[in-house]
Amino acid sequence: MSEFEKYMPFENRLDLTVLYDKMAAVKAEVKKVIVGQDQLLDMLLISILASGHSLIEGLPGVAKTLSAKLVSKTIASDFKRIQFTPDLMPSDVTGSSILDLKTNEFIFKRGPIFANIILIDEINRAPAKTQASLFESMAERQVTVDGETYFLPTPFIVFATQNPIEHEGTYRLPEAQLDRFLFKIDVHYPDQDQELLILKEHHLQKAQDKEALVQQVVSSQEIADFQRLIKSIYVHDEILIYIAHLISKTRNNPNLTLGASPRASIAILESAKASAALNGRDFVTPEDIKKVAFAVLGHRVMLTPEKEMEGFTTDYIIDQIIASIEIPR
Repeated sequence: MSEFEKYMPFENRLDLTVLYDKMAAVKAEVKKVIVGQDQLLDMLLISILASGHSLIEGLPGVAKTLSAKLVSKTIASDFKRIQFTPDLMPSDVTGSSILDLKTNEFIFKRGPIFANIILIDEINRAPAKTQASLFESMAERQVTVDGETYFLPTPFIVFATQNPIEHEGTYRLPEAQLDRFLFKIDVHYPDQDQELLILKEHHLQKAQDKEALVQQVVSSQEIADFQRLIKSIYVHDEILIYIAHLISKTRNNPNLTLGASPRASIAILESAKASAALNGRDFVTPEDIKKVAFAVLGHRVMLTPEKEMEGFTTDYIIDQIIASIEIPR
């Protein structure tokens, strides 16, 4: 018996066959176009299964927007893309009340936020007022306009992108809004072998529309069913203690001025469940915690000014914290 088999309940086991097969099909479709970026793809799928939103950060040209768009394309759902710009108003996102000249009454015209999957490109390009219009939508899955509340469809997932090095004409996301994102996913350049494969595939495809290769393989109703199924993934008490210990260590670390909140611990729990399901398991292991910890905590903790000046990163400190905690046995 392995050390993790003792965590497994032997009654009421979950059938994850459909979920696993459908997510594998999504990966296969996206990989028709995207070379590499396996980590990005896995994290996007985990965030969908965990009913969470993802902020994708990376340099221009590393397929941030394309990857999110292609994942969305594999799902038979209502998809909207919003390009954030400095002149974008909150009503351009949520919608507004307009006067119907026939009835002489105001009617609500829904904005693009009323969709199952939203891709917000360059979220830090819009001013704070427009960014703030997403708060209620992302946290409560609803929009309030002129005192009326309108519920968003299920499932509801937001993918947002931003460039980490270009600051001219941008508006930094405040910590309160960053906390609404389940994940902040850092996307890096491909290695040399992947770069060569990208060039070869691009050359062979010639004038072919690459995005047209990607087909819908899962319905929005199936995604909603998977999200409910994830809630029943088994978690041993030792795993819960492990998460609590990890979060507590971020609050007492001398290299951090801001530790993680209880929302972060819940985010780790739910995303770890999704990670387990994505790997065909109906129970969470410490490896699932480690896999999601960086994406959950990286934007929720803050380095001291001294450590920031010395060139330290939040990932480095998180890695140190994880290494200092005994793995459950």
